[in-house]
Amino acid sequence: MRQIVLDTETTGLDHSDGHRIIEIGCVEMVNRRLTGNDFHQYLQPDREIDAGAMEVHGITNESLLDKPRFEEIVADLTDYLKDAELIIHNAPFDVGFLDMELKRCGSSHTIHSLATVIDSLVMARQKHPGQKNTLDALCKRYDVDNSQRDLHGALLDAQILADVYLAMTGGQGALMLDSSVDASGMPAEEKIRRLDSNRPALKIIQPTEEELAQHQTRLDAIDRTCDEGAIWRRR
Repeated sequence: MRQIVLDTETTGLDHSDGHRIIEIGCVEMVNRRLTGNDFHQYLQPDREIDAGAMEVHGITNESLLDKPRFEEIVADLTDYLKDAELIIHNAPFDVGFLDMELKRCGSSHTIHSLATVIDSLVMARQKHPGQKNTLDALCKRYDVDNSQRDLHGALLDAQILADVYLAMTGGQGALMLDSSVDASGMPAEEKIRRLDSNRPALKIIQPTEEELAQHQTRLDAIDRTCDEGAIWRRR
């Protein structure tokens, strides 16, 4: 499966007010593994960046003067996104801006005609209802390093979101039980250490009376706080 984690930075919050995309960052994963085939582009928006937006991402009007316009990179972008599964945090925001840019340059495409879209914010809210589910909050929850994120940046945020998404959906990747090569490229037989079938039996250490009493005390506490009681006492 080919997945692309995507983020954008813009001149302001609402594309219906004429705001434009000024940075696109994409990170590619194939079978839940980062490939290094990323897409990153700054864009000349032909308008001023709102002061509030500049405080968020730090991109200045002057830094974009020599950058291409969206219509100059649209073919490369649509080819890159085609038939992928896009992972976007708060997808309506980025998809709305991208569809606006596609329409402005006369493209017949929309994002949903190019790819399927997964909103990682919706996914996070379903997994963690009632909690903060910003990218920074998810980094803290899943122990993802975001120490370089002093300002927002499309490529950096896409890279961070890729790590968050993998953690949120079960880790780096599925076990390769049917493969002769593991994720690091090493043959599986070189990674597996077989135990001698004639090895001595494992020593069984029985709990002490004190440990048994502590265990029962813990189960009593669970019984008091859980409607269904401790599962270890069910028969």
